[in-house]
Amino acid sequence: MTEPRPPFPPFDRTSALTKVQAAEDAWNSRDPHRVSLAYTEDSVWRNREEFLTGRAEIIAFLTRKWERELDYVLRKSLWGYTDDRIAVRFQYEWHDAGGRWFRSYGNELWEFDERGLMRRREASTNDVPIAEADRRWHGPRGDDERGPGHDIPLR
Repeated sequence: MTEPRPPFPPFDRTSALTKVQAAEDAWNSRDPHRVSLAYTEDSVWRNREEFLTGRAEIIAFLTRKWERELDYVLRKSLWGYTDDRIAVRFQYEWHDAGGRWFRSYGNELWEFDERGLMRRREASTNDVPIAEADRRWHGPRGDDERGPGHDIPLR
């Protein structure tokens, strides 16, 4: 059985912000196994046009993703929350094997079980080509960029 992942539902603003930052930190590790541990064994996902069920499919998906999306750097921002659900918007930057840079914009809907594990994730994402000089982020957030007041810009 997977270890519980605090904070636990029901969420308030502080616990929802903590959950969003923890997800951002895990995804910026680019470690598919580490990321998968935040999800239930039978977690269901929709990511773009793909539908996944369970940790093995999540790990395989993330492995493919980070083999294709090189130097991936992510930012997430809390959009809203209820007792056991959180909505986020995100942006991440990456380049392909040909050196072309992209910023991916999207929204995610998350649903959690009582142990703080995500049992459902739905993500919609769009990729926009950018010049390398237009990159905003070159690594995970520093301590001075964490907490309220550090939202991601729309453009």
